[in-house]
Amino acid sequence: MTGPLVVLVGPMGVGKSTVGQLLAERLGVSYRDTDDDIVAAQGRTIAEIFVDEGEPAFRAIEKQAVRQALAEHDGVLALGGGAILDADTRALLAGQRVVYLSMDVEEAVKRTGLNAARPLLAVNPRKQWRELMEARRHLYEEVATAVVATDGRTPEEVTQVALDALELKDA
Repeated sequence: MTGPLVVLVGPMGVGKSTVGQLLAERLGVSYRDTDDDIVAAQGRTIAEIFVDEGEPAFRAIEKQAVRQALAEHDGVLALGGGAILDADTRALLAGQRVVYLSMDVEEAVKRTGLNAARPLLAVNPRKQWRELMEARRHLYEEVATAVVATDGRTPEEVTQVALDALELKDA
């Protein structure tokens, strides 16, 4: 199999960055986040891209960043929450080890709150998160090799469950 050892998907605030770094450490590989790639390449935050150019422009940038990371990176890769909206991206994830980190709405609100850096949750975070998840949950599940609930678990516990689910615990 070419590409990353593990790809993490899931909604904003679920802990992809934290768990991704822990997974990479446990597996002895490097960690990469496509959101970080976008910020570095664009020289501005994702929120600024949304405000300046709109969501469609951001999604086009994101699609290219994901394609490049999938081709180049062989460690643990975290994708932005909306990356799976693109059908081509979902097709690229076929055959990859993909972990969908899930959480319920109350946990999401606790973790993301009214964070202005999350442009899609700016107005009514609970309602908007619920709507985002209704639109995206089936797509996360479609690409996932394993689904790991993060509610009530520490990042270390989530990491172990993900390793167990992927049968990488001995790695």
